[in-house]
Amino acid sequence: MTETGNLERLRTYRKTYVAMLVSSILSLIASLVLSYDAIKLAANPSGKLSCDVNAVVSCGKVARSWQSHLLGFPNAFLGLMTEPVVIAVAVAGLGLVVFPRWFLRAAHVVYTAGLLFAFWLLSQSFFVIKAFCPWCLLVTVSTITVFSTMTRINIMENTWNLSPERHEKLVLLLNRGWGRVSYTFIYCFLALVILLRYGKYFLP
Repeated sequence: MTETGNLERLRTYRKTYVAMLVSSILSLIASLVLSYDAIKLAANPSGKLSCDVNAVVSCGKVARSWQSHLLGFPNAFLGLMTEPVVIAVAVAGLGLVVFPRWFLRAAHVVYTAGLLFAFWLLSQSFFVIKAFCPWCLLVTVSTITVFSTMTRINIMENTWNLSPERHEKLVLLLNRGWGRVSYTFIYCFLALVILLRYGKYFLP
């Protein structure tokens, strides 16, 4: 493919990279807030956080759980380490940088692990800790969005060396908007579950 053709192809990903950039910035903001709250709780374990509305809608209750310190430090610190990398990738993508396949694969694998971790934490919040953290939910939603954008780019670039037939089918599905349908369904499902479980605690 000619250099002009490559640039035109990369320009088609701009909206995808914008979504990646916005989502990673929101996740970084949430990680900053959660990290600050973790430091506050370390200084005063019995202290109250700004989003401690009641016994159920409580960032403090989630932050005090062992699940929030799975690796020996607040999970939010992971966001401080990883989200700036995603922001840099998104900015580079908007600048029409061509990433090598090994890099796109590695990013996809790492963010898949991040998505699974986010879903695990959300399930622990729902069924074990039995408390709702709005900032944690923002991280989860942002992680879903970033994962979706990375998946789209990996499929379009065929970084996993899919067969021509399978690659063509997946590209056709993406071009028809089924990617947006998939993550919109996940957002709606999460919103419905949260409303059913916690709606009475934060709705008038």
